[in-house]
Amino acid sequence: MNTTLAPSMWTMDSLGWLYEGVDPKFAGNGGPECNNFLSVKQRVIETIIFVALGSLECWFAWQRLGVSDPHFQVEPRDKGERFGKRFLLVILCLTFGVEIGFKFASKTVIYLLNPCHMLTVVQIYLLAAPPSKLVRVVFRMQMASLSCPLLALLLPVVNTRLLPFEAEIYWIQHLMIYLIIPPYLLSLGGVYKTEGIWDFSWCWFTAGFLHNYHFICLQGLGLLTEVNLNAMVCPAPSDPFFGPFYRVCGFTHQHLLFPLHIKAYTYVAKSLVLRDQEEECNGHVGGMMKED
Repeated sequence: MNTTLAPSMWTMDSLGWLYEGVDPKFAGNGGPECNNFLSVKQRVIETIIFVALGSLECWFAWQRLGVSDPHFQVEPRDKGERFGKRFLLVILCLTFGVEIGFKFASKTVIYLLNPCHMLTVVQIYLLAAPPSKLVRVVFRMQMASLSCPLLALLLPVVNTRLLPFEAEIYWIQHLMIYLIIPPYLLSLGGVYKTEGIWDFSWCWFTAGFLHNYHFICLQGLGLLTEVNLNAMVCPAPSDPFFGPFYRVCGFTHQHLLFPLHIKAYTYVAKSLVLRDQEEECNGHVGGMMKED
């Protein structure tokens, strides 16, 4: 066995299939110029401050979530629920499977780490998993994250999608994870219930978690591969906050958007899918698990 080849197996060149297809000629995609948009000093300072704030946000919000509540009962599922969840699960899996195929074909697999793709994986789990306390936690976090696909629908980036039907899959996927799956899960009740209208603990916890994911994972991998993952390395050309402090502005406006969006979204969705039901809920994971 030739052991001299072993170290080269894990070089960046051997991982080209992950990001080799990302073309830096498209503005905002990445490249050396994108990597140098912010100084190292500014990146380090912003990362330390925002990761610390995100961690504190998660810690303080976690105390109010009631995740350790021992009073927990799981409702039995009916056949109608199983059919609906399986049908949507198949459609979402097929859609996401095609999207993954596009990413491998174009050698841009690294883009699967972007929030909307992660949210798709989360919703696949919610459709496939039986009711549990973990499902309720994941459901409430993904509800608080729905401003991500909203922004993707309002500010679509499809100019780099050159394969046949690649842009169409973009729209199908984002419409499903924003307009179809969450309202359907809300209509089931049980573990798929949101917190009270004046409870913002889940918003703050999810915001802190996502900002840490962006500054640690997406920024780190983006700098390493020179790929602008979710605009964490340099701003998108269409960014309304384009400039050296675009991430500070983004951190601020996201903390305003998260609670405003999820409360408005939940109110509208419940008024449509739960109009014939009386529903009460609180912020605790263990509460309101069993219907009379």
